[in-house]
Amino acid sequence: MAAMAALQSSMTGLSLSSNSFLGQRFSPITFPSLLPGKSTEKQCPIVMKLKRWERKKCKPNSLPILQKMHVKLGDTVQIITGSERGKVGEITRIFKHNSTVIVKDLNLKTKHVKSREEGEPGEIIKIEGPIHSSNVMLYSKDQKVASRVGHKVLDNGNKVRYLIKTGEIIDSSENWKKLKEETTKKPEEAAAAAA
Repeated sequence: MAAMAALQSSMTGLSLSSNSFLGQRFSPITFPSLLPGKSTEKQCPIVMKLKRWERKKCKPNSLPILQKMHVKLGDTVQIITGSERGKVGEITRIFKHNSTVIVKDLNLKTKHVKSREEGEPGEIIKIEGPIHSSNVMLYSKDQKVASRVGHKVLDNGNKVRYLIKTGEIIDSSENWKKLKEETTKKPEEAAAAAA
């Protein structure tokens, strides 16, 4: 009973007049930055703009979470499901935000292209469609067999991928040199073609 009386007396002491808060705007609270002239937040550029139906979980900096994949650019793979099942090709492009790959000359889709200029006819072209990375397996050209991929560390300390069925090492230094040469040639060829 005494507690209730004490509570009521404290509440009456807190009575506020109606004009103390009404009609006044609160100023936003600002916190001083740690270093003068520098913002504490990092601005991150957007790497890839996703379509509405492709939205994925994002990191705190609003970039999509990139998936780890068992295949890399330039790998020879065999398609294990779908209409192209059993066909073998080389990976030409990788999309890490949705774990898809494009295999050279496989999974062809028909695209209708509008004419860009007057008098120029439209055309129907075939383009390679993306395939989910779980629908392809690494392929050994020597033994003509598809296999899962494993990882091991060599004597010299290099971590490499290998085919589990055959033991064949995929990540050799020769393969990486070929890929680097091809990627450096493409921009040079484009510049030569434009000139």
